[in-house]
Amino acid sequence: MRKIEQDRSGRRRHMSIVSQSPGQVLNRDEMRNEEMDEPLSDSRESGSAERYSSRFCKVLDYIDDHLDGDLSVERLSEVASFSKFHFHRQFTGWFGVGVYRYVQLRRMRRASYQLAFRGDQVIDVALANGYETPESFARAFRKEIGQSPSGFREQPQWDPWHAIYQPLRESRIRMMKNTYRIDDVRMVDFKETRVAALEHRGDPRTIGDSVRRFIDWRKQQRLPPSLSATFNILHDNPADVDPQDFRLDICAATTGAIEENAAGIVEKRIPAGRCAVLRVTGPEEMLEQAARFLYLQWLPQSGEELRDFPLFVQRVRFFPDVPEREAMLDLFLPIE
Repeated sequence: MRKIEQDRSGRRRHMSIVSQSPGQVLNRDEMRNEEMDEPLSDSRESGSAERYSSRFCKVLDYIDDHLDGDLSVERLSEVASFSKFHFHRQFTGWFGVGVYRYVQLRRMRRASYQLAFRGDQVIDVALANGYETPESFARAFRKEIGQSPSGFREQPQWDPWHAIYQPLRESRIRMMKNTYRIDDVRMVDFKETRVAALEHRGDPRTIGDSVRRFIDWRKQQRLPPSLSATFNILHDNPADVDPQDFRLDICAATTGAIEENAAGIVEKRIPAGRCAVLRVTGPEEMLEQAARFLYLQWLPQSGEELRDFPLFVQRVRFFPDVPEREAMLDLFLPIE
């Protein structure tokens, strides 16, 4: 997850965001000289490509919604309305990874979240992700992740986990398109909120350990997300700082005093003030796209100035409790 930060004058200090290569743009004279049928042809080709892409996006959504069900090539080709004899090659060419491999990675990703962050029983995780027995799941999990499911639940090894899922993350980013509009952004007067915060400092790849520690503390304090709003304060963009200097606060709203504790939870406040808010629905990679939209499209058109506080998010629905495409958060951009 990449973030965007501002300096104290309110200007963007850095923004390292993956973007699609810009297409070739014709100037006005070139447009006048073009034959009319060529732009129409380009438009038809673009429309066909969009429809073709949407059929694959439908398949990705179906996979995320049915990780415990039949995700065979035959079934998925039906979802996409493609021939089963060609679907595997089509999927590989479009996404960069074979359909069987993609399904396996998606199942293991959700399973790893259920084990590391929910502490679910291995048999429940196995059945929830399409495996008939915990033994077959354990074999597949160890082969993929390098740990047994119970071992990962107790002490995840995040470096190999990130190495496995980074290519999948990059492929999903390439497939994403900006669908935000200016009127999707709403202005709110955010009320000052006292939060219990765990200050993650260091390599972004170890955020999982900080999340686990925060969840354990929350359970001890009986502050579940249903009763206490969950926030993240995005101090740094991991692309622009050394890993050891990366900062992220994991927070829960609270009205009680924070006593000294072994987990390192401290009291902080998210200040009151105007914020531009954009709702983000989907996988974590969507956060980067949403931040880019706010900075590059909404902000210049709004005439607003940035306030001296970092971007922050409030998490509304959580993966793996819901399919990843249904995860939801609100992205807050503090405004003067």
